[in-house]
Amino acid sequence: MAKVSARSYSRYSREAMTLLGKLIRAARIERKMTAQEVAERAGISRGLLQRIEKGDPKCELGATFEVAALVGVKLFDTEAATLNGHIRQTEDKLSLLPKSVRKKVKVVDDDF
Repeated sequence: MAKVSARSYSRYSREAMTLLGKLIRAARIERKMTAQEVAERAGISRGLLQRIEKGDPKCELGATFEVAALVGVKLFDTEAATLNGHIRQTEDKLSLLPKSVRKKVKVVDDDF
């Protein structure tokens, strides 16, 4: 079996994950919530919460978003009421786009 190599992330992605983790930690502390309390409410381990707060890219996205919502970190810089409107707008846009993307096959002209 092939050896799995370490996944590399772009600088932008690493910085974005670090920022989100720090925002979550700051919001948790501002709300005077312990790490254990947030972890229990999110249904995750305290260790996973600590990894989320450190910006670990291997943390589950759903768990990260749930923790962000619990501590009040706004995602996508929008209100919850308008989030559904954005979802519908994006669904409308996706319905106009092709279902899949395929590269065009070049026809080789081998007649000499």
